[in-house]
Amino acid sequence: MTGTNAIAGIGLRPPHLPGLLSGTAARPGWVEIHAETFMAARPGAGSHPRLRDLERLRADLPVSIHGVGLSPGSAGGIDADHLARLVDLACRLDPVLVSEHAAWCRTPAGWIDDLLPLPMTAGALRSLADNVCRIQDALKRPLLIENPSTYLPLAGEMDEPAFLTALVRQTGCGLLLDVNNIAVSAHNLGGDARAWLAAMPLAAVGEIHIAGHTAEPDPDDPAAPALLIDDHGHPVADPVWDLLDQALAATGPVPVLLERDTDLPPWAVLIAEAARADLAIDRVRP
Repeated sequence: MTGTNAIAGIGLRPPHLPGLLSGTAARPGWVEIHAETFMAARPGAGSHPRLRDLERLRADLPVSIHGVGLSPGSAGGIDADHLARLVDLACRLDPVLVSEHAAWCRTPAGWIDDLLPLPMTAGALRSLADNVCRIQDALKRPLLIENPSTYLPLAGEMDEPAFLTALVRQTGCGLLLDVNNIAVSAHNLGGDARAWLAAMPLAAVGEIHIAGHTAEPDPDDPAAPALLIDDHGHPVADPVWDLLDQALAATGPVPVLLERDTDLPPWAVLIAEAARADLAIDRVRP
C-alpha cells in the first residue's frame, strides 16, 4: 500500500463493522482503527467480540493501527502495560501501518482524554525520541508519528517542522502528516499553512490524514477570528483538500486516511469523500 499502490482509506469506528462484515457496505481500500478501541484486556487474552469481528474483517481488508493513548511525548516514559497490549494487537492484526502522535496524554495521576501538544524544546524532543525508539523496538517495525493540532502558542526553541525533522533523523520513524492539523494550527497560531507544510520532513511521510474541523467564535468578542477546532465531525474543508494536493505533489503517492469520529454521516458519504482522496492520489501517480 505504498508508492504506486497507495490508495485512500477510512477510519473504522465500531458502528461501521456490521455493514462491512455482512457485505452490505462498500469497502474502501483499507481501514484504520484506534488501537485502544480494540485492545485485549491483556497480552495473550482471548479476543473480545469487537476484536473478533475486526480479526474477521482483517482477513481480506488491510488494516492500520492508530494509537491515541500511548502518550509518546510523556517525560515519564511509556506505560509498559499499554505498550505490551499495543504489541499484542499488532501481532494479532499484522497491520499495514502503525502510528501514534507527537503529543502526551498521561500524568502520574492517570490519563487525560485529549492529545496535548509538546513544547518544541530539546528536552521534549529527547523524551519523545527515547519513547519512539522504545515503541519501535517493541513493535519491531518503524512507527509513524503524527503532527497534532494546536490552539495556543507554547514557548519553545524550534518550530514544529524543525522538531519533527530532528525526531525523524534521531529515531528513523516516519511521519503521519495530518494536513487538517496543519490547517487548524496555522490558523489558530497565525501562520501560513502552505509554508508550514512545505517545511515538514516530507521525504519521511508514510501516510496522510484528512479530516474536518469546525470554527468556534469567541463568545466575548464576536469580531475576533474564530478558533478552529479539530473535531473530526465535519466534511473535509476546501483548504484542507488544497493542502492534500500540495502534500501529494511533494511526496508522490502515499496512503491517505479520512478521519471522522463524531456526527458520523451515512457510510456512503464517507466512501464519496475517500473517492475524492483517491482522485488526488491518482493525479500524482507516475
